[in-house]
Formats: sequence, structure tokens, C-alpha cells
Amino acid sequence: MAQSSPYDFDIYQPRNPKASAYYKCVESHFEELEQVWDDMYKSRYGYWRTYVMTVIYKYLDCGDLHFGFARVRCEECGHEYLLAFSCKRRHFCPSCHQKRVIEYGEWLLTNVLKDVPYKQWVFSIPKRLRIYFLYDRKLLAKLSICAWNVITAYLKSTVPYDDAVPGASIAVQTYGDFLNFNPHLHAIVSDGCFLKDGCFQTASVFMLEDLEEAFQYEVLKMLKKEGKINDAIIENMLSWHHSGFNVYIGDRIEPDDKAGLGNLARYIIRACFSQERMVYVPAKKSDAGVAKVIYTSKDRKIRKVFTALDWLARLVTHIPSRYEHTVRYYGYFSNKSRGMRKKADTDDTIPTIMPNELSSNKARQNWARLIQKIYEVDPLICPKCNGQMKIISIIDSFDIIEQILKHLNLWDIRNHDPPEVEPVYIPELTYVEDSNYGNSGSQIPVFDEWY
Repeated sequence: MAQSSPYDFDIYQPRNPKASAYYKCVESHFEELEQVWDDMYKSRYGYWRTYVMTVIYKYLDCGDLHFGFARVRCEECGHEYLLAFSCKRRHFCPSCHQKRVIEYGEWLLTNVLKDVPYKQWVFSIPKRLRIYFLYDRKLLAKLSICAWNVITAYLKSTVPYDDAVPGASIAVQTYGDFLNFNPHLHAIVSDGCFLKDGCFQTASVFMLEDLEEAFQYEVLKMLKKEGKINDAIIENMLSWHHSGFNVYIGDRIEPDDKAGLGNLARYIIRACFSQERMVYVPAKKSDAGVAKVIYTSKDRKIRKVFTALDWLARLVTHIPSRYEHTVRYYGYFSNKSRGMRKKADTDDTIPTIMPNELSSNKARQNWARLIQKIYEVDPLICPKCNGQMKIISIIDSFDIIEQILKHLNLWDIRNHDPPEVEPVYIPELTYVEDSNYGNSGSQIPVFDEWY
């Protein structure tokens, strides 16, 4: 709902998702995508998942006052605005996913990661095997276990204690730079092992070739057990000069580098695409009469043109299935281990990276805190008197929603087409030096576009 005050970057402006080019693209083509999927995309991306339509419909309703809202009122002057409900869809809704990214980063630093050094591990697999994970998404969880087997075996071998155990948070990513299906893993791993006496032993130097061979063995063994490949395929792949398997380990991140660890935590579960890197060209503005999406690479050096349907088809392959976990915790950081330590009141023997100072009152206003962190504005500061605002009621009854919106002359705006995205602007390619990494010293790829 638009504020009556002049526009001010320091004042919260409730978003209008329908104004974006991304919304326009989805709304214009999602029904056609479902209709043509079997003929055009099933052979490349597998069967159509009915859950995809649930996600799309939820996204199209995200931020729409007609589906319910909260009334937010200033305690000082009585100024009020309506805050629409969000869809909370992962990856597909840019706004809701970004809130999830911020929450995960905070959760990791305040509840999981201990005050010890860390390294980023990245595991990737050859193109030949990726199709099995596309057609059977349950294999992604098993791929995560393969990586953990490599991590724990190596780190335990570097510490001369039988009770040593490392800790890791492993996130599954299924996307490449242009939304191609590329399943790989990003992990935040303790740079050593935890001991039962509450101490921590740092690991020694890594031998990357041994790790890649170990990861290759784990993945091929898992795929054979699942009936996806046979001995002939394994023998053929083992004869390759380059295996296609890769294990990357970043530089050590010290526990006092909270910014570096926070950036890494947010990076490993970032959204699969960036609105800032896409340009949508409607059919009526396209020379060929076919709607297109122009998408720019993360380093701003390459641009590719897709039909709108092709781009959406790629995008929906990265929507996690219902209840599908994309982040898992292992070893010292597993849910079981953390639960046992809390029950024994020993979880604070090694403190977390950041203390959890979020009170129960602030936790109830988590949405406002996340908006403030993402957009650097406080939605609970009154734009008229700078007084404190609070939620006074939740409106989810259809009859009451209709009465309020009609009174405010906002009823039925959902039936209008989203506003035209004018003009269609295609930015120039920008070449930047050392664009893959930021300057924080944490060896984390730049991800400004995800904010």
C-alpha cells in the first residue's frame, strides 16, 4: 500500500511485486509452460511436477492484499498501513527467499557454528552423472552424504584421537550461472575436529587429489547401489584422463571474521537467479514476435538470450520439492549432537560465533527485522512522526478483506494486468577485475546481486 508521504529511501515502502519484469514474465507464460511441457521439455528436464504449479500460484499471490494482510498502526499518531501476506516459497519468490537467506545466516552463527576456524568446501560432479539427479531428486540427499563421508574421513585422519569428530553444514545447489542443471555442494566445515573433552584440534594440510578420488569413489558406489549405473559405466569413467569430479577448499576463515562467515552462509543458499541480471522482452516488443529473456552472467561478461518459455523451464527445475531439505548438518553440528549437548548442558563449552541476543518479543517481529536487514529500512517506524508502529490485527476473513479494500478503493486491483515494464533496458556489459571474489579476505564469490 503506497504511503501518503513523499518517497523516502529511509521509510519502508511495502513492495509491489507485480511491477517487476520477473512477475510479468511468470504471469504471462506459466500456463503455457505447463501445457507444452510434455512435448517440449520432458525429455530434457523430466516429468512435470505438480508442486511447481503450487509454487507459481503462491508466488503470484505473494504480496496481494486480497489474500489477507496485517494492519500496522503507529502508537503515536495513528497512521496505518496494510502489510500483505507473503508466500514463503523457496528460490522462486525473490523476496521470500532472500528473507530465508538472512535467517539461515543468523541461525548458523548464533546456534550452530562454534568459535573455531572454518573452511569452505565445494564438491562437483561430471556432466555425465547430472541427469540422474535431475530425474531423481532424492539422490541429492545421498550426494550430500557422499561429501560428508569424504570430509569426516579426511579430518579424522589428521587428528590423533579416536573420539574426534568434525562439524559441517552442507547445502545443495542445483544451478549453474545460466540456470543449467548443475548439482553441486557447498559446505561450511570446521577446520579440524571437536573432542569429547570440549577441546578442538586443528587439521593439517589438505591433499586435494586424494580427496577428489575419494569423492569419486563415494559417488560412483552410491549410484551403483541405487541402480543408476553399472560396472561398465564405472569402468569407462575411471579410464577418463580427467574424472570430472572436483573438490575445492577455500582459505581458512577465522571465527572472529563474522562478516566473512555470514557472507559465506548466505552465499551457499543464495537464490538460483537474480532479477537484476534479467531483462524480459514481451512478444509484442520482440522482433521475432516471441517473448524473450536476456540473462547476464554473474561476472557481467556474457549475455545469453532465451525464449521466455525456455528460461522458465530451466528455472522451475530448481524449485525444491515439498519438504525437500537443501541444507543438512553433520557430525558435531548435527541436530542429534546439538540436542544431546543441550540436554547435558554442555553445548556452551565452546561458545557459538555470535551470542543469540534475540528476545522472544523480537522473535515475534522477525519479519520486520528481516526487512530492515535486507532493505535497510524499518517497517515499524512511522513515516509521518517517526513513532513506533505495531501490528494491531491480522485480517484473513474474506468478507472483512473485501470491506476494507473497497473502503480504501483497492478492491479488484488483482484482476488488472501488471504494469508495463517501460522501457525495456538492456544494460551494457561491465568488465570488472577479480570479479569472482570480494575484498573481505574470506574467498567468497561476490553476490551483490542477491540483495
